[in-house]
Amino acid sequence: MDKASLQRTWRAWQRWLLPWRCLLCGAPGERGADLCADCAAELPRNRSCCARCALPLAVPAALCGACLRRAPPWDAAWAPFRYGWPLDRLESRFKFGRDLAAGRALATLWQREPMPVPKPELLLPVPLHRARLRQRGYNQALELAKPLARELGVPLRHDLLQRSRATGAQTELDALARRRNVRGAFALRTGTALPAHVAILDDVMTTGATLAECARVLKRAGVARVDVWALARAPTPSGR
Repeated sequence: MDKASLQRTWRAWQRWLLPWRCLLCGAPGERGADLCADCAAELPRNRSCCARCALPLAVPAALCGACLRRAPPWDAAWAPFRYGWPLDRLESRFKFGRDLAAGRALATLWQREPMPVPKPELLLPVPLHRARLRQRGYNQALELAKPLARELGVPLRHDLLQRSRATGAQTELDALARRRNVRGAFALRTGTALPAHVAILDDVMTTGATLAECARVLKRAGVARVDVWALARAPTPSGR
């Protein structure tokens, strides 16, 4: 029996021994995920959004007002979901509750969403500082990126973009404070060679300050096109 057949057999045994269960309501999971069909359908898709920053919009438009006034330092954004109920519950459990099953369910759903941007040549997860990584035990952006990169056939590197200094949590900061908080917080590993098209991936995009700082680092390194990917996009407060 070849490796692929062994993997299929093992997955079949897993489904029999440990059947999928919905993490939100407890009903049987469906389509190889820990979510039932009804709860998966309730996750808020980000279908109507700005093409440049993925900001959810009530009326479809090519660009939102903020991007028309001042373009962000990246070239395009992909955020297949809006940050709202019940996705926010799963994301919180994944990011702060060490619930890797919730992260696996979110990653599975992301793989099923159509990609509206060209495929990059390299995918880079937003890094955590080593102190935060020790505290949390894993980088939530990297855990989301791994299965997505495999599904899309895109190379993934977690060691090229580095967080060079620790920063405070962005959660309670306004847009201006978020930009100041992450200014100069990222750097590329010495001697890094990058392709012309790179995508940076994070779990949630709020004001875009963290992704913007990462994009600036890559642009300064000579990357021609930088896209930003996030699982979910939150409505943005005034200002970027």
